[in-house]
Amino acid sequence: MSGQTNRRIDGKRLWDSLMDMARFGATPKGGVKRLTLTDIDRQGRDHFRARCEAAGLTVRVDAIGNMFARRPGRDPARLPVLMGSHLDSQPSGGKFDGALGVIAGLEVMHSLNDLGIETEAPIELVNWTDEEGSRFGHSLMGSGTWAGIHALDYVYGLKDVEGISVKDALEGIGYAGPEPAKPFPADAYFELHIEQGPILEAEGKQIGIVTGGQAQVWYDAVVIGQDSHAGTTPPRARRDALVGAARIIDLVDRLMRARGEDGRGTVGELHVIPNSRNVVPGEVRFSVEFRHPDPAEIETLAATFPAEATALAEAAGTRLTLKELFRIPAQPFAPDCVDLVRQAAARLGYSAREIVSGAGHDAIFVAQHVPTAMIFTPCKDGLSHNEAESIEPEEAAAGCQVLFEAVVARANRKL
Repeated sequence: MSGQTNRRIDGKRLWDSLMDMARFGATPKGGVKRLTLTDIDRQGRDHFRARCEAAGLTVRVDAIGNMFARRPGRDPARLPVLMGSHLDSQPSGGKFDGALGVIAGLEVMHSLNDLGIETEAPIELVNWTDEEGSRFGHSLMGSGTWAGIHALDYVYGLKDVEGISVKDALEGIGYAGPEPAKPFPADAYFELHIEQGPILEAEGKQIGIVTGGQAQVWYDAVVIGQDSHAGTTPPRARRDALVGAARIIDLVDRLMRARGEDGRGTVGELHVIPNSRNVVPGEVRFSVEFRHPDPAEIETLAATFPAEATALAEAAGTRLTLKELFRIPAQPFAPDCVDLVRQAAARLGYSAREIVSGAGHDAIFVAQHVPTAMIFTPCKDGLSHNEAESIEPEEAAAGCQVLFEAVVARANRKL
């Protein structure tokens, strides 16, 4: 049971709004394909913008397409309290990954209007561009550019598989905004998100109080061998790039498992060239990523994995090129903001537990400039990045209610 308060968000309106947004890019299996900076993304953005403006919010867009919807506060001199997430999806994504945080933020704005609440500080709702990285290969692109992690010109030059650049795509959908894509003074940032893992559901907890994000290192790997005829090339003459890649992929799995239940190691993308059944592969391109809550483990992996992978490739008669894309340190969230989430869950009577985020989120980069906290809700079977991703309406409402309480408390705090 949730606690009693006379300041309740409208759970039905929240759910209806989530289902409304899910129309944009809806898939036959019940998920969403809303790739960043496509026309479907534009439709979702336009819809979001119209809903924000109808709620009396002022919307501005920066040079990387991040959208900021502002509700004024009683004191215009105070720094704004930010909340938000992202609306883009994986190619076969679900309805709630990212969208929950944005649409719940909109529900917070609607509820403030309904309840006639004027906060001391302004509140801004953010839709960050391309959190997923599924089109241009660079996750957290909008928040990373805003935070100064990625140079704008570098990001503008990134291209998708069809050769379309980020800059051209932004201009093509009309979301290359006039505002500079760089940090501005803000008082705090709160992000609501589905857990994307099984812990909350398994323990019967309604709310995850996120204390920070784990460290990560990402690579692009290319194994070069020699393509040759599958029927006429004997073992001694083979330089099979896929064999070399397979041994490195097995290494990734072994390094992950050596670190126990906290270890994470994934090869999620694989391109075999020429990808013909009767040709020994001459080139394989794939992604590698490691994650761990202990930054020392990531530093150890970054120091040892390249040499071990190179040795495996050479033993297979192939050559490895490994490019480190980025290394994200473990990011603790602001204790005072985390405590507002903790207090809200307790006051509302929701069962909760502290948790470290296993996934990367925009909040990780925002936290480098703005005091930040996150709120997790359970998702069925811990499933995400999948069309079957699912949460219950009451779970969405609980997360949104905690978001409401934390944001309002921060916006009204005494300075």
